[in-house]
Amino acid sequence: MRRNGIRRTAPLLAAMAALLAGPACAQSPPAPGRFDGWTTAVIAADWRDGRGQPMQAFDNARRDIVRGFQAAGLPRATMTDYSLRPDAPDPVTSAEALQGVAETAARGQSGCLLYFTSHGSPDGIVFGPKETISPAAMANLVRRWCGSRPTVVIVSACYSGVFINALAASNRMILTAASRERTSFGCGAEETYPWFDGCVLEALPTARDFLALAAGARACVARREQEAGITLSSDPQLYVGADMQMRLPTLRFERSGS
Repeated sequence: MRRNGIRRTAPLLAAMAALLAGPACAQSPPAPGRFDGWTTAVIAADWRDGRGQPMQAFDNARRDIVRGFQAAGLPRATMTDYSLRPDAPDPVTSAEALQGVAETAARGQSGCLLYFTSHGSPDGIVFGPKETISPAAMANLVRRWCGSRPTVVIVSACYSGVFINALAASNRMILTAASRERTSFGCGAEETYPWFDGCVLEALPTARDFLALAAGARACVARREQEAGITLSSDPQLYVGADMQMRLPTLRFERSGS
């Protein structure tokens, strides 16, 4: 009888144990990421070299900067990127790109990362076949897209320091490839990336946060210009508002095992 009793109760005990343990495959939900809800936009706003001929450097930078920031923990669900070259298979107009950033920004309410790579002048950056975005226009766009959220704006272009004063605000960090009086380098058809973009990509895998990324990119630019014998450096600029000085150290990039 005892053996029969064991046979009858064993399945019941096993079922009770399974109920208490829960589903075998159940897992805890992932912890929220530091950049959950951040909007990221990366735009290659020109596609021509200094002679007006098509080149790939800006588009190469756009493609790989997107990958780099994804690897650093910026979510793809609230990330968008555009190339404004009209000879692309599905060309995007300047207006469509701006609208696309606005729509993506509406889906992410925690912070903003905006990255522009293009040619520039003291009047602003080239934005598509015929347009130029001036510092004042850029300030209006960033205000509309990002409001009071923590915001990082990176502008890779000649004379891009012209954007510092217009974009300066307590909630922003601004990194530019050059000062307002200087050109940047590496925008020729023979280059894989503009030098500044290449330096961002070089620094990004080991940078712990945006401040370290800026320091690494600026050091890389100085090294490349020195190696090339350039005497009038591009002088990349960095601005960090008061609120961002406190917040940036908490926005550490997230990678496997970090």
